[in-house]
Amino acid sequence: MGRVVLRGGSVLDVRSGEVGAADVAVEGSRIVAVGTGLDGDEAVDCAGRLVLPGFIDCHTHVCLTQTLRDPFGLPRSVRPLSAVPVLRTLLRLGVTTVRDAWGADAGVRMAVERGWVEGPQVLISVRQVCTTGGIGDHWTPRVGAVDFFADPAMPDPVFDGPDAARAVVRRMVRAGADRIKATPSGSMTFGRGVHDVQFTAGEMAALVDEAARLGGRGVMAHAHGARAAELAARAGARSVEHGTWLDDAAVDAMAEHGTWLVPTLSCTQTDPAGAPEGAAEAHRHAVGLAIEAGVPIAMGSDNPVRPHTEVLREIEHLSRVGLGVAGAFRAATHDAARLLGLADDRGEIAVGKRADLVLLADTTLDPTALDRRIRGVWRDGIRVR
Repeated sequence: MGRVVLRGGSVLDVRSGEVGAADVAVEGSRIVAVGTGLDGDEAVDCAGRLVLPGFIDCHTHVCLTQTLRDPFGLPRSVRPLSAVPVLRTLLRLGVTTVRDAWGADAGVRMAVERGWVEGPQVLISVRQVCTTGGIGDHWTPRVGAVDFFADPAMPDPVFDGPDAARAVVRRMVRAGADRIKATPSGSMTFGRGVHDVQFTAGEMAALVDEAARLGGRGVMAHAHGARAAELAARAGARSVEHGTWLDDAAVDAMAEHGTWLVPTLSCTQTDPAGAPEGAAEAHRHAVGLAIEAGVPIAMGSDNPVRPHTEVLREIEHLSRVGLGVAGAFRAATHDAARLLGLADDRGEIAVGKRADLVLLADTTLDPTALDRRIRGVWRDGIRVR
């Protein structure tokens, strides 16, 4: 493949938030030059348009669109196959990397890597690990324990005690997990236990320690309530997911221990009336507290709580809770790459970085209606839209 130049447009520097005129030259999968007057074998006319880095969704579920509707009545193959249109949709919306927060197995990641399926790069957590009675424990009074997936590629996520916490991490890693998803609080979706703390300090610490020991895998901790978030932060979790009811003590612990927040604002802000009473306002307040305390923020949608077609609404929500427009775009690109440990490889338009690029129809740095303004997407230097 020759040298392709995106010529005559404007480029967003996500670190500074500034937009300036520049060409971007791509060879193979890498950005090789950024500047004006660049030459190449092929030119893409970007006059009057804005070039952004590919977006990164740090909390999504690419396999659950159909599965959650009828978890026990559908064929096993529905789960991974339902990811095919989801992955295509995300990529065409400019999302070039995702961290799946449970539901995708190693086969989904492989399908994208080998080009069988068009989509963003997928990092997987396999299952959300929990203690008995937690949100990953699929038990009912009528039939008892139920294997949600009945699939050996998706091992048992339930554990109790620190030793069993280490064992559950090993099961997820054996199944191919890139990250570990833990659930120290209950679920807003299921409507129970959002303020509970469902792990002991010893269990949380064991999860984090074992994940770090096995290849430096970070733990993403599902925590709506403040005490569960504080517990996760003090144990060294890489990120707190949701953080709907964070308070000062929780954000102080997160700031002290370098724990990120992935707020998934779409869960409460896109349809506030559909969220639990007071959740929308509490969520905005919580993110404001985190920003004020210096907690780093990265984008995550938690789709399909909302449809995957709405993924870019998350950037709009982030801009309105205190990050501002430039900060929201940074959270969806460079800062998201930092959270995932990928900042040396992607997340900004810079020489040597992976050529994950999004071309907008105009040069306005505005997070609204992004889906309607996309005119081109490149992943690994290959144009996909």
